[in-house]
Amino acid sequence: MFKNLRTFRLNKSWLLDTEQIQNRLEPHAFVSGSSQDPVSIGWTEPRDGEGLVYSLNGQILLSVRSEKKLLPATVINQVAKAKARDIEEGQGYRPGRKQMREIKEQVITELMPRAFTVHKDTLVWIDPVNHWLVIDTASNAAGDEVMSLLAKTFDLFPAEPLYTELSPAAAMTSWLAADDVPAGFTIDQDSELRSTSESRAVVKYVRHTIGSEEAQRHIQAGKQVTRLALTWNDKISFVLDDGLTLKRVTPLDVLTEKSSAVESEAELFESNFTLMTSEYAAMFNALLEALGGEKIVV
Repeated sequence: MFKNLRTFRLNKSWLLDTEQIQNRLEPHAFVSGSSQDPVSIGWTEPRDGEGLVYSLNGQILLSVRSEKKLLPATVINQVAKAKARDIEEGQGYRPGRKQMREIKEQVITELMPRAFTVHKDTLVWIDPVNHWLVIDTASNAAGDEVMSLLAKTFDLFPAEPLYTELSPAAAMTSWLAADDVPAGFTIDQDSELRSTSESRAVVKYVRHTIGSEEAQRHIQAGKQVTRLALTWNDKISFVLDDGLTLKRVTPLDVLTEKSSAVESEAELFESNFTLMTSEYAAMFNALLEALGGEKIVV
């Protein structure tokens, strides 16, 4: 199941079926980069042996793989300085800024074939029923990578930003101050309050319940809630941030027990995906309503 929900509104014009999506993904499938490619990104199989598109009950799962070659800046600087010393001895004076940039570029080219290579897969869930596009990442950079690949893959960009009538920060601040949340939700222990003044002072509570009086003092001092841990219907816990991203999403026992009876890995994958796409969608619809509903931006 997804651990993070970075959610966008799926374009209402989205009418592609599984085969059409597969055809769009194939030209952009992941291919490992050459020795000189610092970054490679493309679509990969969400489940081995089942193609680039996993579809179940009308819900769609995709996977983006990024490959990055890591060259620590300290290593680059050490090798560049050694080369610069050799050049200084030969030409009789220190290399200038332009020459140092050229030396660093040469060092990067020389070291790239020996760089560490790391892979990361990021899942994408497309919900044509509720019109959501969800990326499983808490990272803005990873989210931007996925959105960029989506833009290259589809003629019609499939997603739009999602806005709510109440900003998450304003709503969470109100909930914490009153120690009261909309029906179906409860406040958990983790929270973060950030000053809106130039000081940008931050107060964090980790595994600690903040009382309404304490919260009100921080709010009266000019702070807003930017992160708040919540539980929905005793089924799913998560941390909501001021950008409307849900992080540390965790299904509770009442859901995970439903998957414990399955036997094979394939059955477990199907069971988890079915539970996620039904329960997460219901939770997000409830959260959207708690935030005053969707705000239509023209």
